[in-house]
Amino acid sequence: MISVKKFSAILCAGALALSLGACSSKDTSGSATKNTGYPKKSITVVAPSGAGGGWDMTARSFTKVLSETKLVKVPLTVENKPGGGGAVFMAEYATKEAQNNDMLFVSSPPIIINNLKKEGNSPYGVKNTTPLAQLTKDYGVIVVKNDSKFRDLKSVLEEVKKDPTKLTFAGGSAPGSMDHLVAILPAFKYGVDPTKIKYVSYDGGGEAITALLGGNADVIGTDASSVKEFLKAGKIRVLAVTSPERLSGDFKDIPTAKEQGIDAEFTIWRGIFGPEKMSAEAKDFWEKTIGKLVETPEWKKEVETQGWEMQYKNGDDFKTFLEDQEQQVQQLLEALGMQK
Repeated sequence: MISVKKFSAILCAGALALSLGACSSKDTSGSATKNTGYPKKSITVVAPSGAGGGWDMTARSFTKVLSETKLVKVPLTVENKPGGGGAVFMAEYATKEAQNNDMLFVSSPPIIINNLKKEGNSPYGVKNTTPLAQLTKDYGVIVVKNDSKFRDLKSVLEEVKKDPTKLTFAGGSAPGSMDHLVAILPAFKYGVDPTKIKYVSYDGGGEAITALLGGNADVIGTDASSVKEFLKAGKIRVLAVTSPERLSGDFKDIPTAKEQGIDAEFTIWRGIFGPEKMSAEAKDFWEKTIGKLVETPEWKKEVETQGWEMQYKNGDDFKTFLEDQEQQVQQLLEALGMQK
């Protein structure tokens, strides 16, 4: 037991949570939960979308591996809260869950885009969260049905250059959000007025693919990992990837937009966030635990299985990166006439 005298000394050091962790550092049991009083309750990880999209898969992989490796011993559950490309959940999280240490969520560039765009703008964004870690990076893809007449990116762009309204583009997020930007970015770079392109939004990448396969859309823009299984099943054709160089695995034969003469790069990161007023103890726990998670063979295998690329940033580095990307997104939205 820690004596009263020793406990007082710790308090005077001004870092209670960290000091308690240090006092337990000799515990070699490997349990992340024994070093602090947190977490005591079950943890909810929210995917602010329907099932089947990138956020949903990230949340489920994250919780699965944390449980498998016993890095977290309290129950972990995933909850889907779709609506507005994440904006509906953010409004609830920022106003009602700002101190809820037991609710984390997965996000990606839409948390920035939704806060900066003109249409469907959300007053809430990164500033209303505690960034904990970037986990992966993904890239956008331009996709058509496998029996589409379009066999490369330029054939689509030539069509929309003649008549921007002829084709229906779709994505799993609202106008001005990530999938929309992915879908129209190549056309914008090709000299097409992006405001004239017909774009239909769906709530999640899964619904957008269903619309494509059902003939309700000609082209979709989404993230590569969301279409991997459809590509393997031969149901779709991926015309381009927005990566700086070709991806590996199932996408190894897919040319980049850049290879096809279109300077359209777009990186889709995914990360874990906590509430804006997260306690220092909870923040410290998650940063340390996620730092251990990304080093495990189980996580590395999961990332490979899902077709993602691992790119880990700790909380501080992630926050700095997000600040930089806010400036980049602002510039892109201004170029597209979609800034608030």
